[in-house]
Amino acid sequence: MEAGKPVTYSGQGFSLLGEKGRFVLPPDFRKAVRDSGRGERILCLGKHPRWKCLTGFGLGRVDEFEAQLDREEEIALERGNDFDRDDRSRQLYGFAKVPFDDSGRFILPERYFKLGGLEEAAFFQGGGKMFTIWNPAELAKMGAGWEDAIEACADLQAQALSGKGRK
Repeated sequence: MEAGKPVTYSGQGFSLLGEKGRFVLPPDFRKAVRDSGRGERILCLGKHPRWKCLTGFGLGRVDEFEAQLDREEEIALERGNDFDRDDRSRQLYGFAKVPFDDSGRFILPERYFKLGGLEEAAFFQGGGKMFTIWNPAELAKMGAGWEDAIEACADLQAQALSGKGRK
């Protein structure tokens, strides 16, 4: 990663739950996570604060959390809204650090299956500073505005199930 250049996550990917209970982080996401972590193969995982999915990012994003908290607090105060910095900090910093191998394989901690509604498949959706990880059935419930992600997921899932998406 170039100094001062933020890592962004874009595109989509898909993984079926494989042997030994592992998912595979798609190549583009794998590279961005590694770049964010200055070469470390550590995937940071958390529960999305609003949706039934997980968030993923590299270690470098943690450096941005205090500035993000400051911005969110300032906006809340300007709008006259309450802001619980401790609660929001817990959401941001409460992530798990999950190692992955050179092929992107990682073992999802058991509690994240429940938190993200994951079962036998995971759809990865780029989201800028982070990406989301979805159970295809949960993503399908999102409705209007999510059509592209839902169709991409269905297409990638069909490829994976036919064997064309596996390596």
